[in-house]
Amino acid sequence: MHPRSLTFPSESETVHAWHFTPGSDVLDSTDGAPVVVMAHGLGGTKDSGLVPFAERLAAAGMHVLAFDYRGFGESGGSDRQRVDVAGQIADYRAAVATARRLDGADARRAVLWGVSLSGGHVLSVAAQDRDIAAVVSVTPLVDGPAAGVLAARHHAPSALARSTAAGLRSRVARRSSTTIPIVGPPGTVAALSLDGYHEDYLSLAGPTWRNEIDADIVLSLGTYRPARHASSVACPVLVQIADFDRGAPPHAAARAAFRARAEVRHYPCDHFDVWPGKDWFDPAVEHQIHFLTRHLAAQ
Repeated sequence: MHPRSLTFPSESETVHAWHFTPGSDVLDSTDGAPVVVMAHGLGGTKDSGLVPFAERLAAAGMHVLAFDYRGFGESGGSDRQRVDVAGQIADYRAAVATARRLDGADARRAVLWGVSLSGGHVLSVAAQDRDIAAVVSVTPLVDGPAAGVLAARHHAPSALARSTAAGLRSRVARRSSTTIPIVGPPGTVAALSLDGYHEDYLSLAGPTWRNEIDADIVLSLGTYRPARHASSVACPVLVQIADFDRGAPPHAAARAAFRARAEVRHYPCDHFDVWPGKDWFDPAVEHQIHFLTRHLAAQ
């Protein structure tokens, strides 16, 4: 399945996306097929593990629009490799508006799909857009302070101190930001440096992905709390939790799921084990298809 490339504006930026068309008419209606809007997690790009998810959802009868955030991958933005949470949420909203206008897409059945950091974004967007038909939130990071506590349990204090110092330097010197690797071996200064994560992330990396991120993320995640919006989400929600997740606190995801009155699926694995090539990818994507088919067909 070869996606079509397209671009769309988001505020003053240009966002690049891939459009996967439905491979089945099982969810078609007189208004078209549902459309899933998809983006990656921390520092990810659409060519880094999202395609297998998109292809499976498209084969089940849905349009899929997978996009790169501003500053990452093929999207525009002069402030490269910097996680701007407000900007990323604006990009999601612009992507939804674009998805609803796609040829053959049913604008009333727009779905938000997010993983890790974007698994939190989709709750924030859905809380504001009452016309979203469903949400899929995969191993979501929904509580920055809780993630900080979890990181302190799994990282050496010296590594955390060096990462925090890099974040402070970047915040103070805004015109010349300090960058750190997104992922690195244990003990190194990186946004993610747990045992096994370096190999897991690199196995997903596509040609546009760069192992680099503005160190300010170390500080800005401390105030990131999309879980507080969960109770305002009106549509059906699926939350997929990795029970042994060392990157995104599973207990925080469970609390957010409760507030969102979500359907919850648990997997006895770590953060990256629901990705393509891992044991829990097939069950995770099959649960997504079952959830979406049930709710979108009913509509």
